[in-house]
Amino acid sequence: MKKWLFILFVVSLSGLLAACGSDAGADSNSNSEDEITIGYFPNINHVAGMVAETKDLYSETLPDGTEVKYQYFPDGSSFMTAIETGDIQGGLVGPGPAMNHFTSGAEINVVAAGSTGGTVIMAREGADIESPEDLAGKTFISPRVGCTHDVQFETMMNEEFGLTSDRIGGEMKHVTGKPATYASLFEAGNVDVATVPEPWASSIEEQGNGEVLVDTPNVAFGETLPAAVFVTSQKLVEENPEMVGSLVEAHKKATDFINENPEEAKEIAINKIKDITDQELSKEVIDRAWERIGFTYEVEEKHLQAFADSSYELEFLKEKPDLTGLVDTSFID
Repeated sequence: MKKWLFILFVVSLSGLLAACGSDAGADSNSNSEDEITIGYFPNINHVAGMVAETKDLYSETLPDGTEVKYQYFPDGSSFMTAIETGDIQGGLVGPGPAMNHFTSGAEINVVAAGSTGGTVIMAREGADIESPEDLAGKTFISPRVGCTHDVQFETMMNEEFGLTSDRIGGEMKHVTGKPATYASLFEAGNVDVATVPEPWASSIEEQGNGEVLVDTPNVAFGETLPAAVFVTSQKLVEENPEMVGSLVEAHKKATDFINENPEEAKEIAINKIKDITDQELSKEVIDRAWERIGFTYEVEEKHLQAFADSSYELEFLKEKPDLTGLVDTSFID
């Protein structure tokens, strides 16, 4: 994990903001046009980023001579900060951070989706949890407060079981941490439940120290919400739509490759996740995770709005959100 800790250190030096922060004075296109940086996470929902990097697809769609770089992120807050400051020009992030930053004034656009599904609620072996109703007084973990997986979990618990987190005076204790560490946290007994993005849910299953409590289709927004979206700055859309079109075209090529060549895409995912996190996932883990995810670049604003409304109701957002202007589908139509 030394490599992953180094990445976290570098990201921290870039000036992290809180999950809903923004920097109105940042130049969102600080890189020169002959250098582009793309960001994504080491999660299965972000395989399009891994495929595009491995297959060098951005070099195919961007002007000749453009140098393409990549930056990997541990959470949505650091990714969105990098978009707003211009450290990256585009990439994949969960819809939660994108919407939170947009409603806080960040001038960004969702220009495509990346995937759907992939959120799983896992319970630790030995935690005496047989159903979600048993979670009163238990500790759950998510990657970040208000992240996509957190909102999905808390929406489900509130609407179906009347339970909320201690963040808003509820009976469930909430902590945060990197998904790649959840298996070890389960083994140590430090948390009882995790809202987990794939492939880490399947990894926990394989290791045998956790079991599926709620599978992807039954988690809130599990079949409608994009699990990852492709984001760029409004400034880049307005000032250089040709570049944005090139970025989206490469992303579409990567998505099509995944759907047409799933076995090769799985191998790419295994190799990139090992490269980024120093953790090697088995083919069996990837196969299981793949069944919970759909890869698409199509995105509908209404699904994001429903998710944002729930974020407001759970007090992740201070004001009722209006996502008008967040989604720009002109580059995928």
